Amino acid sequence: MATESYTPGYTVHASDFMARRTLQSHGMFFHAHLKPGSTVLDCGCGPGSITIGIAEAVFPGRVTGVDYARSQIELARQRAVEHGTANLDYLTATCYALPFDDASFDCIFSHALLEHLAEPSRALAEFYRILKPGGSIGICSPDWGGFIVSPPSPALSDAMQAYMALQTKNGGDVLIGRKFGTYLHEAGFHTMSMQARYECYPSLNLIGEYLARQLARDGQQEHASTWLAWSRSPSGLFAQTWVSAIGRK
Repeated sequence: MATESYTPGYTVHASDFMARRTLQSHGMFFHAHLKPGSTVLDCGCGPGSITIGIAEAVFPGRVTGVDYARSQIELARQRAVEHGTANLDYLTATCYALPFDDASFDCIFSHALLEHLAEPSRALAEFYRILKPGGSIGICSPDWGGFIVSPPSPALSDAMQAYMALQTKNGGDVLIGRKFGTYLHEAGFHTMSMQARYECYPSLNLIGEYLARQLARDGQQEHASTWLAWSRSPSGLFAQTWVSAIGRK
């Protein structure tokens, strides 16, 4: 089995960064498939900020959030309590061996997970197994080959390549977005649509510190410092490419 490590880590800073994401900001590509009364799996749910929105969309249906990290499940459960969301269940599990019977869910949603997996095809095979016939799957990941970062400089290009190399070293695939159609087809899904969009960060400090922390933790202080220096630019841009795909079983 290939090895993998979650590049962002599970620090408070990383969890807070992920918790900015909501169904409205990062999951609307799949919203039309979230019907009231549906059963939905959110795999790689993290701190549960998107999962809350899914639960609201399918009420009175039920949503199950799954994450490999117990710390993230604890945060997600706390968030559900704070929001008073009752149609939610959370559990710790690996996406390679999900503890559900065949054909258990009407929909499967997975955001910002597959790019960190050494074996995404194994995860998609599990998704196919537990999805009901006729059910829909929505997946979304960044594709680092389409990012726009400015103002450009050789040092910034090196820092960008350093982060991409770090995620690759950890078992991930920074270009997985463009491969979604192939992966879905090979898993048995009928690909219904693919699309790409840019997320432009309103705060360079937010994304600069996020990337710098991960490189510094890996001992790459020079590249971390480059990201921090860039984040202080008064005229910078960080446009992140998100690729989403919808399939049907």
